[in-house]
Amino acid sequence: MSNKSRTPLYMAICVVIGIVLGTFLTSKYGVNQPYIVNAGGNKINYLLQLIEGRYVDTVNTAELVEGAIPRILSELDPHSAYIPAKDAEDAEEDLKGSFSGIGVSFRMERDTVTVMSVIHGGPAEKVGILAGDRIIKADTQNLCKMQNTKVMKYLKGPKDTDVKLEIRRHGNKEPLYFTVTRGAIPVESVDASYMMDNNIGYIHINNFGEQTYAEMLYALARLGYSGMNSLIVDLRGNRGGYMHVAIQMVNEFLSEGDLIVYTEGRNVAREEYKANGHGNFQRLPLVVLVDEASASSSEIFAGAIQDNDRGTIIGRRSYGKGLVQQPVEFNDGSVVRLTIARYHTPSGRCIQKAYEKGHGEDYENEIFMRYQRGEFYVEDSIRQDGPAYQTKIGRTVYGGGGIRPDIFVPDDSTGVTSYYKEATYTGLISQFCFEVVDQNREELNSLPTLEEKIKWMDKKNLLESFARYGQKHSLPRRNLMLYKSQRLFKRAIYSGIIYNCSEMSDYLQYLNNEDNAIKRSVEIILENKTFPQKPEPTDSICE
Repeated sequence: MSNKSRTPLYMAICVVIGIVLGTFLTSKYGVNQPYIVNAGGNKINYLLQLIEGRYVDTVNTAELVEGAIPRILSELDPHSAYIPAKDAEDAEEDLKGSFSGIGVSFRMERDTVTVMSVIHGGPAEKVGILAGDRIIKADTQNLCKMQNTKVMKYLKGPKDTDVKLEIRRHGNKEPLYFTVTRGAIPVESVDASYMMDNNIGYIHINNFGEQTYAEMLYALARLGYSGMNSLIVDLRGNRGGYMHVAIQMVNEFLSEGDLIVYTEGRNVAREEYKANGHGNFQRLPLVVLVDEASASSSEIFAGAIQDNDRGTIIGRRSYGKGLVQQPVEFNDGSVVRLTIARYHTPSGRCIQKAYEKGHGEDYENEIFMRYQRGEFYVEDSIRQDGPAYQTKIGRTVYGGGGIRPDIFVPDDSTGVTSYYKEATYTGLISQFCFEVVDQNREELNSLPTLEEKIKWMDKKNLLESFARYGQKHSLPRRNLMLYKSQRLFKRAIYSGIIYNCSEMSDYLQYLNNEDNAIKRSVEIILENKTFPQKPEPTDSICE
């Protein structure tokens, strides 16, 4: 046989030897062999398989995934987020309008669960639980020194289930025992509405939940019955909620065809939301209050009012969240809130403040940076470098970094001293207020009106009492600073006592009596200037 005719045979033998050798080496030294993996998402899947199959130690793959998902989402934007299954229900609770529980609000006072208020008509009230009661145990679980979130897990539960509570009550030597049947507890988002005088109505909205639109209509109906002919909508501190609820609400104030907001994204076509003309308050003089904590749906509401020249925005620059999240639920109950679009106000501006991917901490600290450069106190310190847009009548507004109010009202820093700051930041004022209420709860409860409670406090010389209380709790008395900050101390102490013994509406009403943004709002209403005026034309001279 010639060498040429033997060549195929040699090649076949070499291939067989190669296969055998390769199989041997792979089985013996496979951990050192390189693997070729497709790019993209397959890398993650393969990496998890590789870790599970070959990693030197036992690994909980589920925990690995739970930790990896938030890190991945943090590289996208500050508002795409992952909510584990154990937290998903709580995350939606404030927006759902109700939850199942015993019907109390509480705080940890000296490591003990202390009932702050009892919801009228709720399960706890029905069995006789009172504000000021200390809850020691829920069933057999001791609640002392427990975190608030864990306490809630024991007090909440499925509707119609029972929980046995051990209670310590002021004046009773022996513990009391109550069996409470859990029920539906409403979560109110319109937490205050009242008439400021014979004509001006006021409502405070703390979020945009499932029931907020209905709550607002009910509040406005009551105010209208009381003679309201102008309105202040307070969105300060409102971090947002459901976009469709904000659209429903602002629709009540706009004319047919007015653009409320539009959304648009890489994979989301532009979608516009317009007023249908069925609103009941289309010509009602309107002021909207915002501040640096007003975000998302609050900014949709304020932006629609401002761009349509429908009312006056008063306060400080809003937060600046212009991204739209879509919740996606996994089989285990966990949820990803993925940013799918940006929303734009009617003039076309996106008010999302700047962010750098993967730097969420810097993004959150932006509010603190506003404070540091003086933006809370001086309007000229506001930095809003987005493009300029025009409202319906030609007023200039800006994109990027929130809603800039039509009328700026600085934060009130008059009388602030280091003594007052320390009393506030250490929580001593809050603790003092609670103890005053706890020791005088029966007497305070017998005073039915806010005015009577204020008169009661006026007689108690509470500033002097607090100074002594502070000394006992490592806050040295400083008479000059106490005198300089006496207005702030009085406001903080009085409001704290009202918060502990009365309704949220009374608490806000007291604060609003000395609130500069409220005062400015009332001035605008009384001067009939809530509807913005078309700017005067400016003559341009070309040289």
